[in-house]
Amino acid sequence: MTLPPDEQKREIEEMGFSPIFSYNQTDFVKERVAIEVQFGKYPFVAYDLFVKHLAFFVGDKIDVGIEILPMKSLQSQMSSGVAYYEGKLYNVIRQGRGVPAVPLVIIGIDV
Repeated sequence: MTLPPDEQKREIEEMGFSPIFSYNQTDFVKERVAIEVQFGKYPFVAYDLFVKHLAFFVGDKIDVGIEILPMKSLQSQMSSGVAYYEGKLYNVIRQGRGVPAVPLVIIGIDV
């Protein structure tokens, strides 16, 4: 995981396997802070919180992840299935300390 992509590919091929190209991207990364603005469906927020930010953290690209979500009052004016701040904050808190294993700031916005 910590090897550069070209070295990962070479090692996979040397073992007789075919590498599968994949990548993670985030909306913004600056000074080791990743920011995701997520007004999409709720599965995308879970992916951001528990996969994307963690991958950047484990890969030593960031020290903290920031997730920006609509608050319930704004979400209620949007299409169905959009995640909202209060719900996702509760989901993270109930997982307990250390989950996800990346420092996060979750911000809710309203109109």
